[in-house]
Amino acid sequence: MRHQRVQKKFGRSMEHRKALMKSLVTNLILAESIKTTLPKAKQARKDAERIVTVARKGGLAARRLAASRLQQPKSVKKLFDKIVPQMEGRNGGYTRIVKLGTRKGDGADMCILQWVTAPEAAEPAAETPAAEAPKAEEAAK
Repeated sequence: MRHQRVQKKFGRSMEHRKALMKSLVTNLILAESIKTTLPKAKQARKDAERIVTVARKGGLAARRLAASRLQQPKSVKKLFDKIVPQMEGRNGGYTRIVKLGTRKGDGADMCILQWVTAPEAAEPAAETPAAEAPKAEEAAK
């Protein structure tokens, strides 16, 4: 019996399902955004957030664990070098799902799974010349 089991089967064998989730998470790390069906995105989100939590601990053991769960060495490098520093100070909720509607062929709900990144600060240097221009005109008069 599957009491309290929340993982969907997707009509695949266990090995195929694991390979699918590894592939989705690896491609999410490399491309930073993937387009997939909603149930697959919800499961891939769980796996991606777990792997970011492991990677945030840092260290060799965390890197080896991430390497065992991802398919490509460059995805492990990008996870530790780029994605984990962006998630600094965030206690979960590393991904976002944006719904796109239904797919034309079979009516499947489609979505985009992407990383939530910290909003970058607006450049104050770009705002200061515009604000100083009226002051310069007033000083000239």
